[in-house]
Amino acid sequence: MLTIGEVADRSGVPHTALRFYEERGLIASHRTAGNQRRYARAVLRRLAFIRTAQRVGLSLEEIHDALETLPDKRTPTKVDWSRLSRIWRGELDARIDALHRLRDNLTSCIGCGCLSLKSCHLFNADDQLAAFGPGAPRLKAATEGGVG
Repeated sequence: MLTIGEVADRSGVPHTALRFYEERGLIASHRTAGNQRRYARAVLRRLAFIRTAQRVGLSLEEIHDALETLPDKRTPTKVDWSRLSRIWRGELDARIDALHRLRDNLTSCIGCGCLSLKSCHLFNADDQLAAFGPGAPRLKAATEGGVG
């Protein structure tokens, strides 16, 4: 069993994040008689899984849902990562496509139909995009499939 400090040192995850992950049900600890956290060594692999999934752009909710598919909340294996990455592939491909479109149009469009731009190729005459809600509806549509 590892202390929270040992897990933080070994994983590179700050102790505050470890507590946060535990509150979210992503990792678990056992408590000593003195109410100190102790983690099984397997938590290190689980943390590596979480951090890698975050690095590819998955939310903590998506990661939590994926971890919940594992029997008995066990540590993810290479086979688990392979299976889950196939599930996430479509979403990640859509995000990559949206980022490519954003990059390609970055100098001429901020995705919101800003009326102060005189030569916007996504011109938003009479603020027609207001019906699609706040923010940048064209950019949002690129990632969710909507306003085009």
